[in-house]
Amino acid sequence: MENKVIRMQYDILLTGGIVIDPPGNLNDQFDVAIADGQIVDVAKNIDPQKAVRTIAVPGKYVVPGLVDIHAHVYVGVTTWGVAADPVCQTTGVTTIVDAGSSGWATFPGFSDYIVGPAQTRILCYLHISGIGLVYGPVGEMLDLRYADPGKVADTIIENRDLIVGVKVRQGSAQVGDNGVEPLKLAIEAAERADVPIMCHIGAGVRLPEILKLMRPGDVITHCFQGVGDSILDEKGRVIPDAWAARQDGVIFDVGHGGGSFSYEVAQQAMQQGFISDVISTDLHVGSINGPVYDLPTTLSKFLHLGLSLEAVIEKATIRPAKAIQRDDEIGYLKIGSPANITVLDLLDGEFEFFDAHRKKFVGHQKLEALFTIRQQTITECVTA
Repeated sequence: MENKVIRMQYDILLTGGIVIDPPGNLNDQFDVAIADGQIVDVAKNIDPQKAVRTIAVPGKYVVPGLVDIHAHVYVGVTTWGVAADPVCQTTGVTTIVDAGSSGWATFPGFSDYIVGPAQTRILCYLHISGIGLVYGPVGEMLDLRYADPGKVADTIIENRDLIVGVKVRQGSAQVGDNGVEPLKLAIEAAERADVPIMCHIGAGVRLPEILKLMRPGDVITHCFQGVGDSILDEKGRVIPDAWAARQDGVIFDVGHGGGSFSYEVAQQAMQQGFISDVISTDLHVGSINGPVYDLPTTLSKFLHLGLSLEAVIEKATIRPAKAIQRDDEIGYLKIGSPANITVLDLLDGEFEFFDAHRKKFVGHQKLEALFTIRQQTITECVTA
């Protein structure tokens, strides 16, 4: 009798999971097959005998690798930096974007010593200030001489594989009496390099002045912050300037951080239909041990605020991928695409969450990362 030989077609096969892929309009049970670092099939009942390794994930959620569009990972050089790999590999993030930790003068070190050795994919916004965020407590744009739009643009053009745009912080602590001049300089650099900007908003610079300068595709981060000018007026209504900016194509990002997310602002804005386009952590040394912790915890807060699971996944996968103009590479589970995959569990119970102003609220669901796949590397997520 002839022995039947089954040729292995897949390196990894995920079976029985609920695939959520917003770009593909998928939210159902499917198997996902991977070969040579690419997704080669998304279908029901794929033959497990054709896979070198099969991982059963019944009842778990198989989603595109999470993308955190706002974090600070220039560890050892800036006052904000945390190491990317330990946090990303344990929380389901396969792509993380550093939001302006490096300026043109410090970018070579960021590229060589942070991006180069990392297993996580790291991209960045380049700060309009040449010094970036080396010493956060002193505003990096108190002195406009730190800004050199030409050198910023040149650095971006030479490093388009890593740099996704220009970062600027627009609060009085960062710019002093310079108002929106740093933003204008950031836009000048961005237009030279043909990239978007990410603008931090805070106390001390009028938000309407900032919003009227923003361009389609630019990102406002900390959109639900609760100090100084916010997107709400004194009666708790979303200001017309914010609605107009959204209509014009400006992208609004959460950017939670240690001081930039108010539960009440988010709740009031969302009740009026003003929902962020992107959900990010603003992870740094002042937020990683609370109130942020990680991206799944941040997403869980928005489940409590009323978003569906599919909506929060979209805002942490394809939406940020589009914002950084990488949606041809990441953010989806399409056949033929690189295998960037996160497997999540959705826990039921009572979970305490805190906003950046230490307001406590209790949610009844919490997302937890189980493992990630990046091409052919499987990383199990260790939780406390």
